[in-house]
Amino acid sequence: MARNAKSAARLGAVQALYQMDMSQTPLETVIEEFAHHRLGHEIEGDQFHQADEPHFNDLVRGVVREQVSIDQKIHGALAEGWALARIDSTMRAILRSGVYELQRCKDVPVKVVINEYVEVARAFFEGDEPGVVNGVMDKLGHTLRPDEFSK
Repeated sequence: MARNAKSAARLGAVQALYQMDMSQTPLETVIEEFAHHRLGHEIEGDQFHQADEPHFNDLVRGVVREQVSIDQKIHGALAEGWALARIDSTMRAILRSGVYELQRCKDVPVKVVINEYVEVARAFFEGDEPGVVNGVMDKLGHTLRPDEFSK
């Protein structure tokens, strides 16, 4: 599967997690909606890349399943005085998906995971947010996969 398909799966997962956070839409409803109406489809004149649907499903389901432990890890990596609840919902979705992928998708190099989620952040934000994603993901990458940094 092409790299763009994995990137599209990551972007779709962040959008799905955001939708679930904002509208309380059930997991299965969101997965079905994205599979049938968003991933790889044209929306409002924009053609979206075909996504790696199994990767999308793994990311969304994994974040939901492991959200409590993921949130604890993110909270521990944030700058002092910052709470996860204080962070924008889109940023929470980016960090949750990224941290899940760091801890569960060992076949993807840690630096690739970090770069991919920084790029997702750039798709949504023009300010400091991509740097925050980079900082949190780098800190957790060193904690979760230290061997990859010693090479």
